Amino acid sequence: MGLRRRTIKAGALAILIAIGIGVEVNQAKAAGTETLTVAGGCFWCVEADFEKVEGVHEVVSGYTGGTVKNPTYKQVVGGGTGHYEAVEIMYDPAKVSARQLYDLFFRSVDPTDAGGQFCDRGDSYRTAIFVSDKAEKAAANAAKAEAEKALGQQIVTPILEAGPFYEAEAYHQDYYKGDKLILTRFGPKSQAAAYERYRTACGRDARVKALWGQAAPFVN
Repeated sequence: MGLRRRTIKAGALAILIAIGIGVEVNQAKAAGTETLTVAGGCFWCVEADFEKVEGVHEVVSGYTGGTVKNPTYKQVVGGGTGHYEAVEIMYDPAKVSARQLYDLFFRSVDPTDAGGQFCDRGDSYRTAIFVSDKAEKAAANAAKAEAEKALGQQIVTPILEAGPFYEAEAYHQDYYKGDKLILTRFGPKSQAAAYERYRTACGRDARVKALWGQAAPFVN
C-alpha cells in the first residue's frame, strides 16, 4: 500500500459519477465543515482511507453507539459497552458531498458481514452509519440501496441515529502514520510499519478487492 497519501483512484471516481453522485456536489451546503460518523471495523484503517479523500479535512477515531460514557479502548473491544469503533469524518461539503462519502464507505468495507470486519470479530468491529438529521439519513439510505444493487447481495450495515461520540485515546489518532517504536511479534517496528503488517495480515484489502473489484476506491 505504501505510506504516501493517495487520492482516490480515477476508476472508482468514474463509477461513483456514473451512478449519479455528481449531482450531490451541486446540492452541497455552503463552504464550511460538516461531520459524518461511520464504523467500518478497525478505526485505524477507516481513518487512513478517508484522510486520502480530497475535501476531507480530518478523521478522528473514537467510540459511539453504546451506553458507557467515556469508554476506554480496552472496555470497547472487551465487549458489553455497545460501542462501535468509529470515526468522525470532517469534510468540506463544497468539495465532497455526504452521499459521495457514504458511497466510498460502503465500497471500503464488507457490508455483508454482520459479525465484524475481516480478522476483527465481535460487536465493536461491526459496520454502521450514524446519522444526525434527515438529509444524512436520506443520503445514507440512498447509498446503501445503490451499494446493495451494485453488489447484488444483502447489505447488513445499519443506519442508526447518532449519539455521543467519544474520542479514542491519543495513541490511536493517526496511528497509521506514526513513527513511535512499538514491540510487535516481528520485533520493534514503527507504528506505521506495524499498521501496514496488521492491515495485510487481517486481509482487509484482499477481501474488499474480492468483493468490490475495480469499484474499491482505496485498494491497489
